[in-house]
Amino acid sequence: MFLELISFLTQFDPGFDVLRYLTVRAVLAMLAALFISLTMGHFFIGQLRQYQIGQVIRPDGPKTHLAKAGTPTMGGLMILFSFITSILIWGDWHNSYLWIVIITALIFGSIGFADDYLKIKKQSSDGLSGKQKYLAQSLGAIIIGLWLVNNTHQPISSDLLVPFFKDWTIPLGALGLTVLSYFVIVGSSNAVNLTDGLDGLAIMPVILISGALAIFAYISGNYNFSNYLNMPFMPDSGEVFVICAALIGAGLGFLWFNTYPAEIFMGDVGSLSLGAILAVIAIIVRQEILLFIMGGVFVAETLSVIIQVGWYKRTKKRIFLMAPLHHHFEKMGMSEPKIIVRFWMMTFILVLISLASIKIR
Repeated sequence: MFLELISFLTQFDPGFDVLRYLTVRAVLAMLAALFISLTMGHFFIGQLRQYQIGQVIRPDGPKTHLAKAGTPTMGGLMILFSFITSILIWGDWHNSYLWIVIITALIFGSIGFADDYLKIKKQSSDGLSGKQKYLAQSLGAIIIGLWLVNNTHQPISSDLLVPFFKDWTIPLGALGLTVLSYFVIVGSSNAVNLTDGLDGLAIMPVILISGALAIFAYISGNYNFSNYLNMPFMPDSGEVFVICAALIGAGLGFLWFNTYPAEIFMGDVGSLSLGAILAVIAIIVRQEILLFIMGGVFVAETLSVIIQVGWYKRTKKRIFLMAPLHHHFEKMGMSEPKIIVRFWMMTFILVLISLASIKIR
């Protein structure tokens, strides 16, 4: 939106043109999202308390979580509002990637909102049924996947990049990329959702991964950098740098209130949408494999649930004391802050390994 205003102002003073620069807009987008989150945080939490929109705790969970019952939830609305507002202000409205990310946030945020609403209405930890949620996510993922593949304004490569190798790519074609997009979006959305079980556990990995994806977006959108680093040049993907910056700002603003002991939870409206947003960004910059690596914590949490359910159905015995994985460590007696920080550290290490792929090719 401000790009149009900047174009007008540069007629009077060329100095305003600095606001067009990608790096400047990214910094301003991050600060705007952070400012909006911090400014509206206390008011938003107060409104949630007033209308008794509080967390419903599953009865079979760790006993320490019973004290969290009633903590305001659906904080994902605050994240999405600050994120979308920021990129609408500082983003390029002519860039179709911006609208793809916004629609992704709205679709998966709506699914999460419906799930949270039913939980609060029924005062139960069960919202949408598994089939309902999966169907809605599948439809959303198919819509977004087809949009990405058939984006005539800014087409993306249909080759899957293999990190740490110089010239190794896997050709997928339009159909293959659509199928891959479907699994990445649905998988990432559910993985972040499963991880969001402790105060701040999910949002910090989202912030760290967003930072790494921002670097990949900046490189792939710049011909000179992509050529020097032997990475595919993807026109207009540089705008994703601004989008990632806004996501970081919104995430940090939410973490201010979500850090242990949390004043607010993001709910499914936040976790489902954030996972889908990360997936779409990774698809745009063609770093789906690195998303899998960077999101190792999300992957481990998801696998722990799959293994637990599968093994129990077969043997009527449990491998973990409780799934997802963070609850297993809680049952072992590890304190919540220690689990959270260690999972953050693991994500940071995995992000550094992924960033190393820029030079190790």
